Parts: sequence; C-alpha cells; structure tokens
Amino acid sequence: MTVLALAQSGNGAGVPLRELLLVLLTAAVVTYLGTGLVRWCAIRFGAVAIPRDRDVHVEPIPRLGGVGMYVGMLVALLFAGQLPALTRGFEFSDDINAVLVAGAVIVLVGFVDDRWGLDALTKFVGQVTASGILVVMGLSWYIIYQPFDGTTVILDQLQAGLVTVAVAVVTINAMNFVDGLDGLAAGLGLIASLAICAFSVGLLHDQGGDVNAYPPAMIAAALAGACLGFLPHNFQPARIFMGDSGSMLIGLTLAAVSTSASGRISPSAYGSRDLMGLLSPVLLVCAVMFIPILDLLLAIVRRTRAGVSPFSPDKMHLHHRLLQIGHSHRRVVLLIYLWVAVLAFGAVGSAVMDRRVVVLLVAGGLVFALVVTAVPALRTQQGRARRGG
Repeated sequence: MTVLALAQSGNGAGVPLRELLLVLLTAAVVTYLGTGLVRWCAIRFGAVAIPRDRDVHVEPIPRLGGVGMYVGMLVALLFAGQLPALTRGFEFSDDINAVLVAGAVIVLVGFVDDRWGLDALTKFVGQVTASGILVVMGLSWYIIYQPFDGTTVILDQLQAGLVTVAVAVVTINAMNFVDGLDGLAAGLGLIASLAICAFSVGLLHDQGGDVNAYPPAMIAAALAGACLGFLPHNFQPARIFMGDSGSMLIGLTLAAVSTSASGRISPSAYGSRDLMGLLSPVLLVCAVMFIPILDLLLAIVRRTRAGVSPFSPDKMHLHHRLLQIGHSHRRVVLLIYLWVAVLAFGAVGSAVMDRRVVVLLVAGGLVFALVVTAVPALRTQQGRARRGG
C-alpha cells in the first residue's frame, strides 16, 4: 500500500484521504464552536453535574456536551454528501442515515438523563431503541467468519438484528461506564475512530474502492473530528462534561461504524491463507473496546457479588484504581489512551503491515505501558519499605 495510491482521490483504487480529512476537520471545528454555545445553554437550563462521592471533580460543571458533538457529526456528514469523491457512499448505502437517526435518539435519551435523570431500565430501553433503529435502517452484522474451519456464517434477518443490538448496547454501556475522568471518553473515542477509519481506508485500497467501505470511513472520520473538537473543552480541568448524551453517542457510533466496517467484509477480499487479514476486522473491534468492556464486565461482576444492581455506581473503576496507586488525573487519562492506542493500532497494523514488525511494536508498546503504569505503585512500596526499615 503506497502513499501515492492512498493519496489519489476519485474512482477505482483511489482513496479520498483529503476529503476524509476535510470531514474530520469540519466535525472538529463545528463541535468546538458549538460546544461553547451548549455550555452556555446548559448552565442556564440547569443541566449541571453536582459533585458526588464517587466523582473526582469538586465543583459543579455543566454537561450536555454530547449535543455539541452530535451537531458536529451531523454537519460534517452532510458536508461529506456534497463532496464528489464521497457521494458514492450515500448513493449505495443508508448506513450514514441510520447513524444520524439512531444518534439523534440516543442523544435525546442522554439529554433527558443529563437534565432530569433516568432510571436504569428506561435508559436501557432507550439504548435498545436506538440500536434497533440501526437494524431497521439496514445497518446490521450479517457475516461472521469462523477461523477454525475457514467458513463464514450468513446470518438471517433476526439473527443479524439480535447480534447488532447486543453489540451496540454493550458498546454504549462500556463507553458510559468508562466516562469518569476529564477527557477520557472523548480521547478513547478519538483513538478508536481513528483506528477504524485507518482500517476502512486500508479496506478501500484493498478492495479497489469498494463502495461498502466508504460509509465506515466517513462515519469514523466524523466521530474522530467530534471527539477532537470536544477535547479542548473537556480535558482536565474540564469546563463541560459530555454527559450520557455524549458517552452513549460515542458508544453507539463506534458500534455502528464497527458493524459497517467489519460485519460486511467479504472473505474473497483476502487470500484463503491470510487468516489475520480475515480476522482483522473482529480483532479491531475487540481491540478498540477492550479496556472499556473489561472495565464494564469487572464492574458487573463486582457489583453482583456485592449483592447490588450491576448499574449501581461505585469508585472501583479502572481509572479510580489508577488514581489510588498514585497517578495524577491527567496521567491516568494519558495511560488509558496509551493502552487503547497500542491495542487498537496493533490490530490495524496486522492488516496493513508486516505482522512480525507489528508483533514487535505491540510487544514493546505493552511493556512500556506496563512499566509506566506500575511506576507509582513501585515507588509507594519502596517508600513503605524504607519507612519500615
């Protein structure tokens, strides 16, 4: 895959990188400007996060930042529809429309929760409804590759719908659970969407500009821009929170773009012996969401064993534990960025680079991340040993 081939725009094997970059920048600028207005409205509307025992902030902070992010994505994708190099993605697929409609529903649910509060069951129903809209509008997983015997399973309409809704609801809640530190959810959304966009660009190149790869590339670019534009407002110390309207929007969009990119890949696009190439879409989905989903599963197990609701809040999330061992607020966020980036771009690299090089880079990245993560704990143990001596 050469830089010249990727840089060419138009039909055939050309990949519209410049147009995708324009979509990303449009989403970033609109989100950045719109979030300032949303913050002003949130303060006057009373949508303000009052500090609780489990929170790390000590002053009331407005939320509803997800509204600004959605507006940024909406404007960017409408703009993408006006670019000649990207119009093919709108002509042969309803994926983008599905994301915009479902996104509007999930942002509305989050808006109500951010302002007035919703019980867990009502919020869950809203998540299922938004996920179901994706299915109704044709955005579903319908191909699952089985690595053990090299075959693919074609899902029927009901199976595809159930798989899609399950993936979307899990991803939505994973992002919602991990949104506990300034800039954390937005940064993870940025890293994940960039990784999926990179994979989609590689898929565009490998499949000769197949129109099916256009929607995930555009949606991922718009989400990356929205997260990027929101970060200056949200990185510690945050001036506004994205709230459930933002975290659930990121989760839903990541699930949708992963489905669009991974649930429809054709095995014929790769050689029959290229197992990693066939598995790379699934590996990418797992990699970009590994940390949030792990945190979600541990929280469910922890709370169930304690005899409380899986949705009951506590201060035992991954970011809380990192704070407890001595990391600063910003360092915790950057550490989680590092872990997710190593996993996500390792998965992408396996599809577009020499796998031996990727293994070495990922191994080195994981060792570095582990050492940096453990340093404060080691210093604490050394300090205790000296005092004990």
